[in-house]
Amino acid sequence: MSLHPVVSRPGGRSSRVLTAVYTSVGELVGEGADKITFPVIAERAGVNPTTLYRRWGDVTDLLEEVAVAALTRESEAVPDTGSLEGDLTDWAIAIARDIARPQRARFLRAMVAARIDIVTSCAVTDTRREQASLMASRADERGEKSPTAQQILDHIIAPLYYRVIFALELDPEYARQLVGDVLSMAG
Repeated sequence: MSLHPVVSRPGGRSSRVLTAVYTSVGELVGEGADKITFPVIAERAGVNPTTLYRRWGDVTDLLEEVAVAALTRESEAVPDTGSLEGDLTDWAIAIARDIARPQRARFLRAMVAARIDIVTSCAVTDTRREQASLMASRADERGEKSPTAQQILDHIIAPLYYRVIFALELDPEYARQLVGDVLSMAG
């Protein structure tokens, strides 16, 4: 995520600029653009490149923010079926279906391709960790044995994203299998 503070401007300009930038990035990714740069994004969005540099610092930060918005659907509630198995299954299947869609897959691949250095945190992972922690917490409150949030990330989320990144088949049955595997780890 960007280390640069976001300055809000009155009158909705900030929201309009953000929408234009996100749309431009989405279009460029969707078109399979070889090189996504601030000047290219700015031209398409109808903004000055300085606006992009000021808000995001570099293209990797912008791509990650757009990917988080595109890949985590933060407004969507974490399933609460009454059992950890049901929660994880619904969650894994929803994620699998969403990230396997062509536009989502392109965002994910673009984000991975733009990242050169090893990072200490990833906003997509952080969001998924929060969701996994919530489901594990609720399971603990119900007296269910649950795997750790990290096990859920490593054994459900990572394989789903891996399959999308490498354009491997991804279906609901595979997501169910991953849930069964991670539940066997519950201690």
